[in-house]
Amino acid sequence: MRRYIENLGERFLNLIYYMGGTTLLFIRTLAWIPVPPIKRQYIMSQMKRIGVDSLPIVFLTSFFTGMVLALQSAYQMQKLQAEMYIASLVALSMTRELGPVLTALIVAGRVGASITAELGTMRVTEQIDALETLATNPVKYLVVPRFLALLLMLPILTLYADIIGIAGGYVVGVGRLGVSSSMYLKMTWDPLVYKDIFTGLAKAICFAIIICIVACYEGMNTKEGAEGVGKSTTLAVVTSFILIIAADCLITALFYFAFQVR
Repeated sequence: MRRYIENLGERFLNLIYYMGGTTLLFIRTLAWIPVPPIKRQYIMSQMKRIGVDSLPIVFLTSFFTGMVLALQSAYQMQKLQAEMYIASLVALSMTRELGPVLTALIVAGRVGASITAELGTMRVTEQIDALETLATNPVKYLVVPRFLALLLMLPILTLYADIIGIAGGYVVGVGRLGVSSSMYLKMTWDPLVYKDIFTGLAKAICFAIIICIVACYEGMNTKEGAEGVGKSTTLAVVTSFILIIAADCLITALFYFAFQVR
């Protein structure tokens, strides 16, 4: 019993330490953003790596998600002779929830793991220590470009996922369920309002912060050589996934209950 309580207390303290470390890294990142020099080429390189290189997998995931969503909703809609409302269901589901969440999970698994592995390797090979020796702040040099790139590219990828997901639903609705093209497009755009799109973009910004801070924190605190890099990468991805889902629940409750957003 004593050992169980000790382990529980140790895990609780580790959680507090982890929350404090990530919060401090976030604050330091924000503080270093306006400090010159701003290396635009490095930021552009990270934007290509995060955004452009993720387009194919985001396309496939969103397109098939829209198709599956339309097919699954067709069961009940056909019983009610309401196939036209499949378009509204797909559009609202993609813009509010599935677009930002699926895109964030993809980026966390693909880019977050890469960032953690890269920074973790730099830590165990003492390259980060060398930067500090050369009076170069690691947060400014390593974290800020990735933070800005994620903050810019994840909302763009989310909009891209929304459009592709709606296109996937369109293929099923028009090609398989017999809904006319004009009716499908009308039932897609009429229910959508700016609040739906902005809600998804707000989530994407929060998810970008989570992915960057967790990945960079794990990478910069890697220990135990090559084995430690693997552990940090796995932990960063799992933690990002959990925090993304938890943040999605919190933001949804905030928008749809506290502020009564449709």
